[in-house]
Amino acid sequence: MRKVLLAVTLSLLTGFAAGCLIPGYSADPARRTQQLLFTSENLRLILDEWERIWFLDQPDHMAPYRTHGGTI
Repeated sequence: MRKVLLAVTLSLLTGFAAGCLIPGYSADPARRTQQLLFTSENLRLILDEWERIWFLDQPDHMAPYRTHGGTI
């Protein structure tokens, strides 16, 4: 009985160390692929969001071409 309890306890502890009990993505391969694509697209857009927050996406006045920075 002790061996069974020890085995169950160890399996639960190693299961917690390996990851979360609730899976983050669906078990259906097609749906999981769609979820992973959405996640990677969101991670790709983080740089654009960061530049927008810190106003790094404004036109550069040292650009080799003329840009109008005002309101038309």
